[in-house]
Amino acid sequence: MKMIRYLIAGGLSLAAFTTQAQDVAALLKATDRFRMSAENLQVETQINVINADGTPDKERRYTVFAQAKRQSLVLMKSPAEAGQKVLMLGDDFWLLMPSSQRPLRITPMQKLLGDASTGDIASMSWAEDYSGKLVGEEACDESAAAAKQTCLHLSLSATRKGVTYQRIELWIGKSRHEPVRADLYVLSDKLAKQARFVMDKPAAPTMVTEMVLSDQVSNHKTTHVRYLSRKDRQVPPEWLNPMFLVRNPPID
Repeated sequence: MKMIRYLIAGGLSLAAFTTQAQDVAALLKATDRFRMSAENLQVETQINVINADGTPDKERRYTVFAQAKRQSLVLMKSPAEAGQKVLMLGDDFWLLMPSSQRPLRITPMQKLLGDASTGDIASMSWAEDYSGKLVGEEACDESAAAAKQTCLHLSLSATRKGVTYQRIELWIGKSRHEPVRADLYVLSDKLAKQARFVMDKPAAPTMVTEMVLSDQVSNHKTTHVRYLSRKDRQVPPEWLNPMFLVRNPPID
C-alpha cells in the first residue's frame, strides 16, 4: 500500500511538472508576440545611450531582419558603422566588415552600443530559447504607482548555448502576458542588466516599442532600444550566408 502511495505521488508530481512546463511555454509564446509579431520581420531599430545625469551620449541606427529558425541579419546604418553587418544563424554569430574578406566569429554578448549587445537586437524570441517555471504572482514594479498591477513572475533557464543570457527572471502582465521587466544573468550567474519594456498602449498593449537596459556591473548609463517600425519581410536565402555577405553586396 505504501509503495502504491509513493507511485501515485510520484505520478502526480511528474504530471504537475509537465503541466507547469507546458504552461510556461504557452506564456512565453504569448509574450513573444508583443516583441515579434510574425516569423519573418524587418525591424527598424534605434539605440540611444543616456548618461547618468540624463544627457544624451550616443545614437545608432540598425535594420534588423529577424527570420524564422533563429536566423537574423543586422545592418548597421549609422555613418560610424556604415557597411558593417551581424549575422546570427542559431548559435553562431558573425561580424562582417566591409574591409575584410573573412567573417569574424563573435558572441551574442558582443557590445553594439552602450549596454545593447548583438544578441539583444538579433534575437527576439524567448519561447525558442528558454524553459522555466512559474514562480508566482507579484507586483509588476516596486514603485508605489505600479504596486496595484499584478504580474506573473517566470524564472527562465537557457536551453541552448548560443543565447545572450543564461538565466532570466521575467515579469509579464497577468491578463495579457505582455513583458514588463526582466533581470538578465550571464553564464557566471551574475546580474548583468535589468530591462524594462515600454508598450505602445499601456492600457491595452499590442507591441513593445522600447526596451530600456540598465547596466548592473560598471556604469550607470541607460540604453534605450527603440523599435521604430516593423513590417513582414522574408529575406532571400543568400542574405543569410556569411560567404555571400563578405562580398559586401548591396542590401536594402
